[in-house]
Amino acid sequence: MSQPQRVPANTPAAKGAIYRSTKRYDHSEGLSCCFRQWRATHSHCRLLHGYALSFRFVFATRALDHRNWCVDFGGLKSIRAWLHEQFDHTVLIAEDDPARSHFKDMAEAGLIDLRILPAVGCEATARYVFDHAQEFVGRETGGRVWLESVEVAEHGGNSALYSMEQENADAASAA
Repeated sequence: MSQPQRVPANTPAAKGAIYRSTKRYDHSEGLSCCFRQWRATHSHCRLLHGYALSFRFVFATRALDHRNWCVDFGGLKSIRAWLHEQFDHTVLIAEDDPARSHFKDMAEAGLIDLRILPAVGCEATARYVFDHAQEFVGRETGGRVWLESVEVAEHGGNSALYSMEQENADAASAA
C-alpha cells in the first residue's frame, strides 16, 4: 500500500480549502458585566441585568504561517486584555439609551464602570467584539488570517453569533 504524499502544512491549501482554528474565553474567565437593553420594553431585559459572558472566535486562513499555525494563540493576549477592559465588572448601555445621562452621573460618582456601545444585546455585542478583533487579526497577520465569526454566550442556553463572509472580511481588512 502506498503512503499518502506528504505536503508541508504551510503550503497553501488546495483550491477551496480553508484552515480554521478557534479560541475560547469561557465563563470562568470572569467577564461579568451588567446590561441594560432599554428597547426591550416588553421584557425584564429593559432593567439592569448581568451575565458572565463567554466568547468563541473562529479564525480562518488558506495558508498557515511558518510554524504551521492559522493564528498564534499566544499573540491574542491583547484581545483577552481588551475583553477584560470592556466586559469585566462593567455596565454596558447603548449610545442612544435615554437614561444615558443618569449612567454617566453614576460613572462620575465612581458607582459604575460604564461602557457605551453602539447597541446592546448579545447579537450587537458579538458584532462589536468581531469588529475589534477582525481589525487586530488582519493587522497582525498581514491579511493572511480573517476572523470568520465571534460567538457571545450569556450562559449555557443563550448565545449569539456574528460572522462575515470571507470576501467582506478581506475588504474590511484592507480598509
